[in-house]
This record gives sequence, structure tokens and C-alpha cells, in this order.
Amino acid sequence: MELLFYGYRAFTAQADALLAERQWNRVHHRVLYFVARNPGIAVNQLLGKLGVSKQALHGPMKALQSAELIETRSEDSDKRVKNLYLTVAGCELENELTSPQRDLLKEIETELGSETIEAWRAMMLALSNKIITKA
Repeated sequence: MELLFYGYRAFTAQADALLAERQWNRVHHRVLYFVARNPGIAVNQLLGKLGVSKQALHGPMKALQSAELIETRSEDSDKRVKNLYLTVAGCELENELTSPQRDLLKEIETELGSETIEAWRAMMLALSNKIITKA
């Protein structure tokens, strides 16, 4: 368990430092990350991916929109549904936050080899499938 703690700390350190400059935290990065990979994602879908409440997401979303990093567009078929997109500045910040993490994982994969990484991915997938959701 300590290895998970220390590994995650190393994985997030650079992004945390960049976020701290804006007085933000990992939730802001997670929002940017998932919106970047799912352009047009509905707010309710993002809540499900993040596993947070609307209340928990409200502050970070407001900050990201105020900073003009995320924009919302109403869905054509249902104006109540808000779809999220990164702006150009949002894409740039998300890349600045995520690229060092991607590079770190690539570096470790090179050091350890693909067989070890596949075992690690299998373990992380099994672990992520153990998420307990509220009924």
C-alpha cells in the first residue's frame, strides 16, 4: 500500500505544482483530462467518470470556465443537457499537466519492459473494477 501511495505522489507531483500556482487541485486536472479525452461529454457523464457529486464538481467547473479553459454548449436535442469542451487554452493546460505523467509512464515502461507493464495494467484494471458505488 505504501508503494501505491509513493508511486501516486511521484506521478502527480509535477501536475500538483502547476495546479498550486493557480490555487487549484487534482479535481481541476481530472476534469480537464476527461473532457480532453471525451469532447462533448455531458456534465452528468463527467460526474459518473469522476465519481463525485454535483456539489463537489461545481467549484472546479466554475473556476475552469472563469479561466476560459472549458466551455459548455447545450445539446441540440435537449437544451437542458450541457456538453463540455476544452478551449484552446484548456487543451494547452491539460497537455502541460498530463504530458509529464505520460512521459514518466513511458520512461518506466522502457526501464521495466512490456511484460511487467502488462501485469501492472492488469492489476490496475482489477483494482479499478473494485470501485464501490453508492446504491
